[in-house]
Amino acid sequence: MRRTWLLAPLASAVVAAAVVFSATGAPATENASSTVDRLRQCRSGDPAPTVVLVHGAWADASSWAGEVRMLQRAGVRVRAIANPVEDLTTDARYVADFLQTIRGPIVLVGHSYGGAVITNAAAGLAHVKDLVYVDAAAPAPGETNGQLSGSRSVLTTRSPATLYDTVRGPSSAPGAHELYLRENVFVEDFASDLPRTAAVRLWASQRGASTAAFMTPSQTAAWKTIPSWFFISTGDKIITPASQLAMAGRAGARVTTFDGGSHLTLISHPEAVVSVIASAICDTTR
Repeated sequence: MRRTWLLAPLASAVVAAAVVFSATGAPATENASSTVDRLRQCRSGDPAPTVVLVHGAWADASSWAGEVRMLQRAGVRVRAIANPVEDLTTDARYVADFLQTIRGPIVLVGHSYGGAVITNAAAGLAHVKDLVYVDAAAPAPGETNGQLSGSRSVLTTRSPATLYDTVRGPSSAPGAHELYLRENVFVEDFASDLPRTAAVRLWASQRGASTAAFMTPSQTAAWKTIPSWFFISTGDKIITPASQLAMAGRAGARVTTFDGGSHLTLISHPEAVVSVIASAICDTTR
């Protein structure tokens, strides 16, 4: 079940979770067909927005396959682009350069570390009209992605040696290494709501993520000036719901909570994620 809230900017997850101002967005019972119908109505605006999807660490653009199918079925222009996951500053610059090749309004969506990237990439780009965070980080200036997993995240409570296989990486950042999630962590914590065979397949094909990506301080916060939306899975063990609620609260974001799921709800339940993207598109075309 999905629940959508509008949060006022607040300092902590406890307060953010407790203060609910009004319900907004699509009904929790909305199915994929009705989401597609809603998108078809909203995209009739002129000019219709383009949705740009930015993946997170230990993933690639194919993680958005379900969302791309639904959006294209509704006639929405969509691009799922490669995120280098090498350094937050250079990754954001790469995405910003791509965004400047697109004409017309953009709804910019980030998953996980991709949320930190869009937070920086959208700054100063007037045609980015909405930001959508999907089980994602939304840092403030000076914060690193690695600081935002939450005190109860498996990335915080366990030692790096039990989480990662580490290899020397190609990153230009001095001392940076490439991290790969170990199989048990990927299957049991990262992709915990996917069938085991699917999770193991994704683990085997994961891309490495540079330590520099998680350690580079954010330079700006586009959510201070651009309307934002948060999709939060209550079963996320990588970036905890409490941490995401705190970030959503200070951004004044509209929040949808998804009961259960995992850090990869975008793969297991793309229809739920697209429902939130549809709300952002409809907001853009009003």
